[in-house]
Amino acid sequence: MAGLDTQTLNMVLSTLQKYAERELTNAYLLELDYKDEFPHAVLEALYGDVGLHLLFIPEEFDGMGGGAYDIYRVSEVMASIDLGIATGVLATFLGSDPITVGGTPEQKTYWMGRIANEGLLVAYGATEPQAGSDLGSLKTKAEPVIEDGKVTGYRITGRKQWISNGGVAKVYTILANAPGGATWFVVEHDAEGFTKGKPEDKHGIRASNTAALFLDNVYVPADRLVGGVEGQGLIQAQAVFGYTRLMVAAFGLGGGWAALKRTIPYSQVRIQGGAPLSQKQGYTHKLIVPNAVRLEAARAYIEWTAERLDGGEPDLQTEGAVAKYLATEAGNKAAEDAIQAHGGYGYTKEYMVEKIKRDVKITTIYEGTSEIMEWTIARDRWQLHLKTRGAYYNDWAARLDKIQRTEPNNGAGTAALALRALAVVLERCRVDRLTRNQHILFRLGELIAYAETAAIFAERVQSHPTTAIPLDVTTRQAMSRIHARDAALKVADDGLRWTIGAGQTDPNLAGSLNLPGIYQAQAGLIEDMDFVSKKLNEAFPAA
Repeated sequence: MAGLDTQTLNMVLSTLQKYAERELTNAYLLELDYKDEFPHAVLEALYGDVGLHLLFIPEEFDGMGGGAYDIYRVSEVMASIDLGIATGVLATFLGSDPITVGGTPEQKTYWMGRIANEGLLVAYGATEPQAGSDLGSLKTKAEPVIEDGKVTGYRITGRKQWISNGGVAKVYTILANAPGGATWFVVEHDAEGFTKGKPEDKHGIRASNTAALFLDNVYVPADRLVGGVEGQGLIQAQAVFGYTRLMVAAFGLGGGWAALKRTIPYSQVRIQGGAPLSQKQGYTHKLIVPNAVRLEAARAYIEWTAERLDGGEPDLQTEGAVAKYLATEAGNKAAEDAIQAHGGYGYTKEYMVEKIKRDVKITTIYEGTSEIMEWTIARDRWQLHLKTRGAYYNDWAARLDKIQRTEPNNGAGTAALALRALAVVLERCRVDRLTRNQHILFRLGELIAYAETAAIFAERVQSHPTTAIPLDVTTRQAMSRIHARDAALKVADDGLRWTIGAGQTDPNLAGSLNLPGIYQAQAGLIEDMDFVSKKLNEAFPAA
């Protein structure tokens, strides 16, 4: 397995948290937000004193060689401190990815060594104004410079937009169309003809730098072509989506819990109608418990995916998309509800949840919007449904039934109901050709994300207890049961709604979905929510 040992990871997390407690006070972070100011000194300290950038660099290039699990843990902590600062760190990791994945041995040694030893900020220059997430629509061109019949360099012309660290990086990886296709190039900040736009005035993550890049006939030597072969750029970009989307998923997780960790203690001291809000179901069961449940379901899926990546499994782009989709949507909803939970106070900057909400929204946008995640999930799992003739989710449900018999408190049986209902919906879409409707395809992505996270949560809650949050196994089992109920009901109800809306032809579809069984599985829901609410108050008491 790739990655750090437990002791080293805990040391990194402890060092990071101690630095944050000492230097990154609420007052300072709010000041950065107000001034829309990139904290150069903070990034220098995180790199120079904490050595955070070394986590993402392989050991052979003077880094720490952190794995996907380590990256998730550190990313969550960073996001819980400040998502803007976390984005600056992410940008360096993302910017170096093309070199890590596709560089020649010489390129890796030189550039990764420099990033490690000099603490260089890096930026990832892919997105363009007209292309967005569609990397296949690139307009930036790289024209070969030929001398004596040999390509000695390239001249790059084009524009990049929404580039994190765009105005402050020292090294940039730039995606451009060469004669052989999309290709990555390494460009240094002081190259002639290379200029940066003014920082974007953003809604959130205002402590990060986001700027446009302008390349006007910028010359780069041939040895700056990543991998030495044209046309490998899209393949190299796709190769890291599992990692990078997992990192953004962790950002959503960290931002969501940062909001909840302010809301839960607040509810214990805010008195309404003669009792604290923490004792009122109308408050806790709407604004706190569902958000904590979704975040922990996402965590289980993130940890499962990270472990598989560290085990060397390739092609986990879909799993990365599921993790990013649920974690970032859950983080955004948790932050939104935190404002509601604080009432008028939540709408002011003093209580930080207002800032967290503005910050965490970006996680549903960068590294692929939630809509792109829905499409990615649905497209890939649709092909898997067709390939297995519907067996994929039914077989998974059968495995959950076995868990239910030996571990009846995990919610596995209800998660199995969700997977079987999902298989029915997918098959109905096949028979009636409903995926011709784009909206149906996107909604399938959402249903798949809920069903799969419910299944993984139920599978892992007892056998692979997380160490990332102080909630015992019994509490997490109750959370898993709640999420499984939500997933089963969502798949059945929404699946029925959308397939009927698109013109499905089966008059017995409701029966095939086993709606009575799914409704019956809701028994005990309020009791579980009461229990989780109590345990959250115990885990995060008011100071």
